[in-house]
Amino acid sequence: MATIQTWFLGHWTTFSEAFYLNFIKSARWHYLVDGLWVTLLVASFAILIGALLGFIVAIIRSTHDKHGRLRFLNFVCKIYLTVIRGTPMVVQLLIGYFVIFATFNVFEKPLYDKVFIAAVMFGVNSGAYVAEIIRSGISSIDTGQMEAGRSLGLSYLQTLKFIILPQAVKNVLPALGNEFIVLLKETSVAGYIALPDLTKGGDIIRSQTYSAFLPFFAVALVYLVLVMIFTSLLGKLERRLQSHA
Repeated sequence: MATIQTWFLGHWTTFSEAFYLNFIKSARWHYLVDGLWVTLLVASFAILIGALLGFIVAIIRSTHDKHGRLRFLNFVCKIYLTVIRGTPMVVQLLIGYFVIFATFNVFEKPLYDKVFIAAVMFGVNSGAYVAEIIRSGISSIDTGQMEAGRSLGLSYLQTLKFIILPQAVKNVLPALGNEFIVLLKETSVAGYIALPDLTKGGDIIRSQTYSAFLPFFAVALVYLVLVMIFTSLLGKLERRLQSHA
């Protein structure tokens, strides 16, 4: 019994010292808190951009598939989908930061410029996947729904807005939720452009303390909690939509 107690106290002392070194000393926990704020900021704007861009591309592609219209826009969308889905997210982020937005300097603080660039690039990447998800949802709706809307005097866009899209989004909501969860986790590569996000915060602590376990374990735990919260909210939304079906 004494041996077990001694072993426990020894390991607890070691853990306490490591915890103090990594998080308490020099207020290093600020790196994680500030990084979490940056991560949430980038992910939030990226989700909005990805959702908007995905809906636009999905409508263009679906309109062309069903009616043969918008050929040029459909061609542009196909190129966009092929390029974005065929290249790594990290490479797209680096191209956006060092090539496309190389001279970008609108905000007073460089951090905000980096947040903006990261949000745009992550949003553009997510938009390609959201577009195909939404397009599959639109395709799953019976064609009679469109004909019924048109027979009621609604325009094509009005029928899409009030009849087709609400049903399509409801059908693909789990897939959309998964895409946004993936997007949240993908923001962890933002450190490649020196953006002090959550993962970068953990790496900064590691570089100062030469201890990798606790900083990265804390980063992983925060991401896990965020995903669990997001998943819970998504589940509540799905149940509410089903109750109103």
